[in-house]
Order: sequence, then C-alpha cells, then structure tokens
Amino acid sequence: MRLLLDGDDDHAVHRAAYQWADPARGRITVDPTPHTTSPAYLALDMLRAMGRDGFSRPEAERMSTDPAWRAVTCWTLATGVHEVIVLRAHRLTTERLRRLAAWRADTGIRLTLLAHTPEQTDFQRLLEHLTAAELVDVATVRGTAAVLEAIGPAATGRRIGPPPHDHAHPLPTLPRSGWAAFRADFWRRQNTTDVAHTDGQYRAGYAAARTWLTRTLLPPPASVGGIESVGGPAEPAPFTLQETEALRLFLARLTVLSPSAAHTVARVRGAQAAFLSRSLLLNVPDDLTSCAGPGLTTVPLTPRTVHTITVRLPNPLRAAAIAALLFTGTDKSLLSMTQITSVDKDGTTVAIDRDSRINIGEEPGPRHLYAVPPRARTLLHAAVEFRRRTPRTADNHGLFANCFGTTPRFEALIADAGFPVPALAHTHAGDDWHTAARCWHLHTPAPPAPDVLPRLGELRP
Repeated sequence: MRLLLDGDDDHAVHRAAYQWADPARGRITVDPTPHTTSPAYLALDMLRAMGRDGFSRPEAERMSTDPAWRAVTCWTLATGVHEVIVLRAHRLTTERLRRLAAWRADTGIRLTLLAHTPEQTDFQRLLEHLTAAELVDVATVRGTAAVLEAIGPAATGRRIGPPPHDHAHPLPTLPRSGWAAFRADFWRRQNTTDVAHTDGQYRAGYAAARTWLTRTLLPPPASVGGIESVGGPAEPAPFTLQETEALRLFLARLTVLSPSAAHTVARVRGAQAAFLSRSLLLNVPDDLTSCAGPGLTTVPLTPRTVHTITVRLPNPLRAAAIAALLFTGTDKSLLSMTQITSVDKDGTTVAIDRDSRINIGEEPGPRHLYAVPPRARTLLHAAVEFRRRTPRTADNHGLFANCFGTTPRFEALIADAGFPVPALAHTHAGDDWHTAARCWHLHTPAPPAPDVLPRLGELRP
C-alpha cells in the first residue's frame, strides 16, 4: 500500500488523480463525501467511482454498511478493478480504514491513500489510525513532484458518457407459414432488401443448428426409443431428458440476443430446416409471436442497456435480477425459484428446476434452461458472490429472494431500473416457447445437405 503526502494541498495533485482514473481499465479514484464519517458513505462513494450511482436519487433503495461493502467487494472482483486511489485520506476514521483494509485483503487491489496534510498533527493522527487499522505495510511518498510521479500519467482513450443508442434493421411482417414453406413464402412476398435481411437470419439459424448438432448431439442406437415395424423403419423416438435440456439451451442461445420477435421466428424456422436435414423433427408452438421466452419477450443486453442497469442499480442482486428478467423473458414467479447453484460456474447458463420444487418426490423432469448473454455474466457473477458472502447463506437459497419476494420490493426494483420489461407487459401463463419445444429422432436416412445454405439471391434465375 502507498501513502502519498501532498503537503501543499496542490490542486494539480487532485486533477492528476482524477485524470489517472479509468474504470473500464480497472482504475478508480474515490473522493469521500465531505463531512461524513460513516463507513457506509465511503462504500457508496466507492460504488459511485465505479460508475454505480443510482442510490443518489432520493427515492432509490439504500444499502446499510455491511451490504454496501459486500457490493463494493463483489463489483471489484467481477469488473476487474485492481488499482484505487482514495483522496482525503487524512480525514478517514479508524473504522473506515479497517473497512479499506478488509476490502484490500479480499480483492488484492493496489491501494493508494492520498493525504492532503498541511498540518503535522493531521499526519500524526493518520499514522495512528493506520496503525489501529493494522495497515502497517505502507510506502510513504512526500512532495508534490514525487506524488505526481507516483500517481502516473493521465488515462488515454477514456470513454465519457453512455454508449451510443442501439440500432438493428427491422424486419417486415413475416409469413405465418410453417418451417416447410417459410423461406419460399417470404421470398415471394418481400422486396429484395427485406429478403436479404430475413434470409440472413434464417441462414444464421440453419448454420447454428447444423453446427450444434454436429458438436453436441449423437444419433441414438436404432434399438433405443423406437419400435420396429414389419418391413419399415422404427417409430420416431422422442428426445431423452438430457437431449431435451440440451435442446432448450441451444434454442435459448440462438435467440437470446434477437432484436425482435421477427428475428427470432426467422432463426427458429432456419433451425427447424437444419434439424430435418439431420433426420430430426423439431416442433415449436405454431404461433411463436404469441408466446413468451427468449427472443420474444426479451431485450438484447447491448452495451447501452448494461450501462443503464449498472448505473441505476448498484446492488448486485437487484442489477442481476433486472438483467435476468430481460434476457430470460420469463415470468418472475419462475425466476424467483432461481437458486445460487442455478447459475453455472462460468455464469453462462441459468438452470431452474421448477418441477422438483413443486412436485416433491416425483421423477425429475427437464429443467428450464436459459442462456446468459456475455454482457450479463459479470452481473450474475457479482450477484452470486454477493449472496455467498451474505451471512447464513446456503447454496440452495434463492438468488433473487430479496428482489421478487414481495410486491413492494418488486415494484421498487422496476422503478429503480427505469425502463420497461417486456415479460411483465406480455404475461404468459404457459411454458416459455423453448420449453414447450419437442424433438424426435425420425430414424430415416439423412438427405445430403450443406452446413451453410446459399443466399436466396444466388438461387434466382
């Protein structure tokens, strides 16, 4: 740990410390709120330095001292913050320094305290507080020139403000045809530009399905799941429990970042064609646009969306809860069953075992699986860490229990987020569409088919 002593209280030192900070690269400068001594305020100041200042609104939810410091620790670990400068160090109390010491021990960050001490008594008091907080491995730097050199050069290329607005090319109204006639129908009905965009989504779904089937799914033995008929092939065999779960996860990954329901429909129709090319029959609900789930009642987690979530919701649990509502598109009653162990180790999958929790003692069925978009994985990781560090917590406890437990809490969560959640406006009592999907092995020879479909324009005479 370093202690920088700015004896002249030079404004250039303040400016250098602020210009050095770059949260996107793991460097933050914390300026404690004046005239406060509460450790909770210091934690909120640190969250603000990380770009999480939604608690500044008068009606926003407050965090007490211990949750606030848990949030600081979890965001530090999840976002890769590794260097911190704390200003006004000569005004820090012993309790605040103890919190900083514990945070440093938990995260391994490089901590720098910048003290503006024109009086010798201020410096002496700071040394006493550091000793009481057991921060004894301190390297002291004195003098304005030496302090400026220790801080280092200003950050270059630092992003200021939120990311740009999202944009995706809208698709026209698509035909309500089944997968067999879907491509031919939109080819006949749409103009050249719309055909190119729609067919791009269709071919993407086809290629993704062919790749997934090659890497993941093996054809079952002829004697398993089928009933041989005299002189004919076996009857179609439904997917096993493990295959059904894998299928649900594939469909969620295929559509979780879809900009609209039309994009989802085009991708799924392409995937159905790819499945049939491998002698597999993939059946999804007839009217996909009336269903809920990934790609239909979800919001793509773009950089701007994630920025909005992290700024407005400094509590890791609440940020992850809103993100989960946006990328699963499912009902909050199902999300409320999410356990700590529902999130896999890499934060790429959420698996909710609803059937075993409702029907205790019965044979387990396929779990509800959802793909976590890359930009949401940091939020899920921080939330899991936050819950694990909460006293008296076990792995089977609910991950979002404090967010969906009561109506007032849930309404406060939505109000703090400040943007619409499609899953709440489009309530759907049944299963999500990818959970209602079914697939069968047809036990027929697979026709020759390419892994990548040619563009429709290449087929025109």
